[in-house]
Amino acid sequence: MRPRSLSRRAVLAGGAAAAALSGCDASDTPQPSPTPSEDPERVLLRQLIADKEHTIALYSALIAGGATKLTPFRDRHQAHLDELRKRLPGGPAPSPSSPAPQTPAPVPKTSVSRLREAERRAAALRVRQLAGVSPQLAQLIAAIGACEAAHALALPRST
Repeated sequence: MRPRSLSRRAVLAGGAAAAALSGCDASDTPQPSPTPSEDPERVLLRQLIADKEHTIALYSALIAGGATKLTPFRDRHQAHLDELRKRLPGGPAPSPSSPAPQTPAPVPKTSVSRLREAERRAAALRVRQLAGVSPQLAQLIAAIGACEAAHALALPRST
């Protein structure tokens, strides 16, 4: 006769009963103290701020080259940046693993078509960033994404 195997449910129930009978409970064992992790919204805000600073630099490079029609687009990104910074008390903290840069990173050569593509990518990213954030931040991110999507459509075909 073949021995009968126990179901997983039976094994778990038996283990729980044995723990209860032995007087062992989870509160008796010391739990390691959780390391404080940074607030995910704060991390996201720093990422959004960095994205906006980069986008503004791209627009500014083209505007400096004579594409003054792009000034209203850049100004809207600046308004977004200002609002994001208000929501990050103390400003964006530099990463402890990397020193703060002494000189700004060079702005890559850009064009209106590259700006248009950057606006499309940014708008698509904003949708994914809505998950798990506060309603107030979600509303701001959605508004920023809508503006970026509008920029992708409204940017002039030639400057």
